Amino acid sequence: MARYAGIEGGGTKFVVAFGSGPDDLGDPIVYPTTTPAETLGRAIAEIRDAGPVDAIGIASFGPLDLRAGSEAHGHIAETPKPGWSGADVTGAFREAFDVPVGFDTDVNGAALGEQRWGAAAGLATFVYLTVGTGIGGGGLVRSKPMRGLSHPEMGHIRVPRRPGDAFEGTCPFHGDCLEGMAAGPAIEARWGKRGEHLGTDTEAAVELEAWYLGTALATLALAVSPQRMVLGGGVMKLPGLLEAIRLVFLERLGGYLPYEEVLDAGSFVVPAGLGDRAGVLGAIALAGEAASAAR
Repeated sequence: MARYAGIEGGGTKFVVAFGSGPDDLGDPIVYPTTTPAETLGRAIAEIRDAGPVDAIGIASFGPLDLRAGSEAHGHIAETPKPGWSGADVTGAFREAFDVPVGFDTDVNGAALGEQRWGAAAGLATFVYLTVGTGIGGGGLVRSKPMRGLSHPEMGHIRVPRRPGDAFEGTCPFHGDCLEGMAAGPAIEARWGKRGEHLGTDTEAAVELEAWYLGTALATLALAVSPQRMVLGGGVMKLPGLLEAIRLVFLERLGGYLPYEEVLDAGSFVVPAGLGDRAGVLGAIALAGEAASAAR
């Protein structure tokens, strides 16, 4: 059986694990994201210590340069994460190991894992949105990861403000884009505490989150025509948020897309089936794709 190394590269933490899928995934190694040299160097050391692998998959925070033929392919593009703009992610692993290396966004990687083993199993076209420290979106179209000039930036779409909401937003690029209004840092800026500590403010926070996320999902459903929409990330653990998003999603569609699959929002807007393992299993899936392409 093939043995892959999967690396989930997040802005806050990196996760490294080994296996070929959910049934044989080893215990993940988790450590903080610091400088590129230190963070990538530790991942390389963990892989060396763990023994031979057939391929490496990296599902990374972005934005990324995924343009075919680009001299910066495999690099982090301009990012607010200090020290990471221009970091050559894939180059470090290709220099250290003589095995195929798969690379994509953390959300496209997680989407690939969800199609293979999770909430999007058997589907060819779907959207995966993760809501945490940032908001990222991707997915598959006709069973291929969403790619064009580069990769989708669904977290930075502009959504209408909820009436009466004067919050300026936290995105350093756009202020009040979807990420700036609904990601984890926006919750903390609004309420002065992290989502898991909202206490009596939880209900009001969920109402706001649902407005922005449900509105965004309606926009994406109209633009992409997915067969399902999968939601992951730490913010989605807020009690009652998923159900509230489904209601706003249908309200914002206003009766458009009157298909049975869409109207049954409980099976159209669903939580990630792989839970907290979606990212690293997505990286394992990317490694498998890279190994197949190299044969």
